[in-house]
Amino acid sequence: MSNSVGTPQGPVRRFDRRPVRLLTAAVFALAGLIFVTSFNTAKGTNLRTDDSLLKLSDLIEQRSHRNAGLDESTAALREDVDALAGRDDGSTRAEDEKLRALEEAAGTRKLSGRAVSVTLNDAPPNAQAAPGYPEPQANDLVIHQQDLQAVVNALWQGGAEGIQVMDQRLISTSAVRCVGNTLILQGRVYSPPYKITAVGDPGRLKRALTASSAIQNYQLYVQAYGLGWKVEEREAVTLPGYSGTVDLHYAKPVQ
Repeated sequence: MSNSVGTPQGPVRRFDRRPVRLLTAAVFALAGLIFVTSFNTAKGTNLRTDDSLLKLSDLIEQRSHRNAGLDESTAALREDVDALAGRDDGSTRAEDEKLRALEEAAGTRKLSGRAVSVTLNDAPPNAQAAPGYPEPQANDLVIHQQDLQAVVNALWQGGAEGIQVMDQRLISTSAVRCVGNTLILQGRVYSPPYKITAVGDPGRLKRALTASSAIQNYQLYVQAYGLGWKVEEREAVTLPGYSGTVDLHYAKPVQ
């Protein structure tokens, strides 16, 4: 049956405001929880600019200094152990000489003699391309891991009796690695310039450097963009013996 004009079409539905109130209360409660959590985390400091928060670079430098101190302590303890072991150990002179020869080959004893030093450095901050060369990219202006490895490999090829990178002696398990613009060697971090010193026949060592194809490629960047390259012959150098751990660390399959 039709309804007459002015007659209500049905009951008017009332809008229930309770869900809105509940939702509003929940939003305020969540906001309060976020504020409390932020306060407890910051402890009254600025989370973005607080200078007390260590940067990654600061942490790396801190660990590098700590490793350097541990290396010195290890070296001192090793000398004490060697001194104690040398007292009445019952070995013959021939056995002692054989042991010394093995230690020299392993790089754990000091090594003196004539040497060649090679210094590599990044290009100057305002480096420009030499005439005839393209404008440099960022990677063209810094020392890379491959450059350091090329020098070390050439010196070994040239008959080096021992090699030191910066202030550390290399052994058979040493790995020359670069991360960004820094060198990481046996747990310590270094910045350029990088100095590599090799004990051996200077003439033979320099010829090996000249003959290396990888170093010849590096020389192109020296000419084009001003990367640092310096070779010095030295009459008397003493390389320290390696004093770090000789334990091998390697990956193992998960059982």
